[in-house]
Amino acid sequence: MAALTLGAIGVVYGDIGTSPLYTLQTTLNYEGKMPQADSIYGVLSLIFWAQIIVVSLKYVVFIMRADNKGEGGIMALMALALRGVRGSARLRWLLAIIGIFGAALFYGDGVITPAISVLSAVEGVKVAAPGLGHWVMPVSAVILFFLFALQKHGTDRVGKLFGPVMVVWFIVIAVIGVYNIAQNPGILRALSPHYGYEFFVHHGWSAFVALGGVVLALTGAEALYADMGHFGKRPIQLAWFSFILPALVLNYFGQGALLLRDPSAIDNPFFKAVPSMFLYPMIGLATAATVIASQAVISGAFSMTREAMSLGYSLRMPVVHTSREMSGQIFVPWVNSFLLVMVLVAVVGFGSSDALSAAYGIAVTGTMSITTILALFVARNQWGWHLPLLILVGTCLLIIDLSFFSANLLKVEAGGWFPLVLGLGIFIIMTTWRRGRELVVREIKQGGLSLMPFIENIIEHPPLRVPGIAVFLTANQNSVPHALLHNLKHNKVLHERNVMLTVDILETPVAEADERIHLVPMDGNFYGLELRFGFAEDPNIPLALSKCAKSGLPFDLMDTTFFLSRENVVADKRRPGMALWRDRLFAFMSRNALPATAFFQIPGNRLIELGTQVEI
Repeated sequence: MAALTLGAIGVVYGDIGTSPLYTLQTTLNYEGKMPQADSIYGVLSLIFWAQIIVVSLKYVVFIMRADNKGEGGIMALMALALRGVRGSARLRWLLAIIGIFGAALFYGDGVITPAISVLSAVEGVKVAAPGLGHWVMPVSAVILFFLFALQKHGTDRVGKLFGPVMVVWFIVIAVIGVYNIAQNPGILRALSPHYGYEFFVHHGWSAFVALGGVVLALTGAEALYADMGHFGKRPIQLAWFSFILPALVLNYFGQGALLLRDPSAIDNPFFKAVPSMFLYPMIGLATAATVIASQAVISGAFSMTREAMSLGYSLRMPVVHTSREMSGQIFVPWVNSFLLVMVLVAVVGFGSSDALSAAYGIAVTGTMSITTILALFVARNQWGWHLPLLILVGTCLLIIDLSFFSANLLKVEAGGWFPLVLGLGIFIIMTTWRRGRELVVREIKQGGLSLMPFIENIIEHPPLRVPGIAVFLTANQNSVPHALLHNLKHNKVLHERNVMLTVDILETPVAEADERIHLVPMDGNFYGLELRFGFAEDPNIPLALSKCAKSGLPFDLMDTTFFLSRENVVADKRRPGMALWRDRLFAFMSRNALPATAFFQIPGNRLIELGTQVEI
């Protein structure tokens, strides 16, 4: 537990742990003038109660209860919500669309978080030496490049390296907070929600605009849930309540105490709260902490991508396991490269953390709102919550989430368009892949022969049989696989035993042992076999086949040949389906996706692929 908690501090809480670098500076600059005492008290009250309600109660207590057999993240939550509405196709479709869009926005968060975190830390140089300000952007880009290069070593090693650094970070920012609070203890009055209420009463529209900055104090809450599969629920909860939350509150209130004494420090209250003799070491520590802060969303993006691949919402990509002990600790090279390129684009394009803050909140608050909606469906259908309780909790959470989201919509023109465009692009890719696979399966099913009459014909007119087992991968157990037909047509032989294999991905992270294998013997030494895997598992077909002996069909892999039809997808505007440009996009993705044989870990020396053209 201690080791996992330390790892969680290093990986999960880096993002929200470095939010004091820029939150107060951005929020209290909403009017472009020196902050007044009532604004300082009001904003601090809002930040404190937002962390209590949104992070502590909503995510750490409520949302993390909605774990899908230990897995977290919006894709796992969507799968859990879909399991509760199996009887309604329309509602399942709506929840899937909402969940996919939330996942797409999470990738936008994964791009902006590393950029704004590292930029805000390196900008501390401008406080110590203003003449070095022009080095901020290139130094940030170099740091980010090395951060993404480090990902291939895995979350486990990164967590062990980062954990102690983040422990030092939280202790130091807490001490700095106490140092400043001691000089003005009256700032602790802002713990009362009364000051947040008064802030809205007296400032009205300006207070609503300030919510767009307050949400920066909540960054990393969604990644906290997404990384649950890496470390588990208990270590994450223990770290938050015993260590992270107290340190953050002390630092925010320390910055508030400084601003009460010196409102001109608003241009960078975090670094100006540090005693001058410790400024340079603090810049170094902050830079290290913000590099670590980016780890939470990066790890979450890896986990979510694997889940999306298994659930059929993403093209297949290579996945590298980086730990022998934790199956959830993975590295996805394609996603890592994509995030690196987009993060560098954001750093160069926006140039400063202040400019990036306008782009930040929309992705975060959009995903937060969608997470709440999906969790309410889980609470109703899986936990059996009564409707009045569901309405009460849902109304309270959605009012908060949508208030933050609405305040950030005001920033669309100033930079909020960036995560929206990025999220929309990823949404189109994910929905196109899902719909394209459905069209391909539909075409294959429509063109297939019925299996039972085929077997009866084989029994009546037996071809030459050769020793061994032939495994034919198929999407439809009731039709003859194309690979079987082609093999019989061209080679004029059948194997002694022929297995029609279908792989089914469940809406749970891990398939139970008793549901993994479903075998149906048929006449003529034909078998129907269904292998089931959870969405967080790696579908290893040879390993699963080795366990079929208990079901009455022993496999010797050295005597087994796998046959697979490799589809060559062709876009045809005469076919009903998607728009032609989406058909072409899907055909391009299909050509570049990881082959199913590699995804299912089928050995190449036991494989025969037979091509088939599919028009959509």
